[in-house]
Amino acid sequence: MTQILEPASLSGKTALVTGSSRGIGADTVRYLAEAGANVVINYRNKAPRAEKLAAELRGLGVEVLVVGADLTDETSVQRMFAEVEQTFGSLDILVLNASGGMEAGMAEDYALALNRDAQVRVLNAALPLLGSGSRVVFVTSHQAHFIRTTPTMPEYEPVALSKRAGEDALRAQIGDLDDRGIGFVVVSGDMIEGTITATLLERANPGAISARRESAGRLYNVSEFAAEVAGAAVEPVPADNTRLIGDTSSFAGE
Repeated sequence: MTQILEPASLSGKTALVTGSSRGIGADTVRYLAEAGANVVINYRNKAPRAEKLAAELRGLGVEVLVVGADLTDETSVQRMFAEVEQTFGSLDILVLNASGGMEAGMAEDYALALNRDAQVRVLNAALPLLGSGSRVVFVTSHQAHFIRTTPTMPEYEPVALSKRAGEDALRAQIGDLDDRGIGFVVVSGDMIEGTITATLLERANPGAISARRESAGRLYNVSEFAAEVAGAAVEPVPADNTRLIGDTSSFAGE
């Protein structure tokens, strides 16, 4: 894919993308680095993958910090932001991309702990580093964003409910963020081809992805959706703080 953001448009800026060792997070952090931003790659347990991406991005001439952190753990999150502060001093872009809940063997409340509680924890820990003019982006899905009005497949419902709870908890802070001069944007997309979630959904409900693709006309792939997330980090904040990516005709608004 060609350059997404203007070259050097983010020179001197620093961006942190949670869950950025692979998938949408990795492509998002790459687009921000290509625009000149120094970046923080966050991962939970994929250190070699994160370091490989870091080496690639350093080749662009930007500074890259790699930090492993369990976002559901307060101490781990505080340690991550202490490293960010020590390395860069401040933060201009925070992309809340990490999510989950369909993984096997996790605690019953894991989806809510990661998709709601951890999102708020990360934002609050980042606030001292986010100055006026900075931006926070929360990444979600149409299946979660519209869950109160449009049912989703049973296998995904607990994740969708937890991600909507996270979105609501973050939106509750918009007034405070506005007072601080911090922009906040929710980026909601349809199912994304090639993501872990899509793979797990397909495994649990064979044919789910092809059925959704047929209904929507097309589905975005990882790099295409990541380009929209990167754009949300720099383009004007929509009036309703929301960017809806892809077809929404089968989802009922609130």
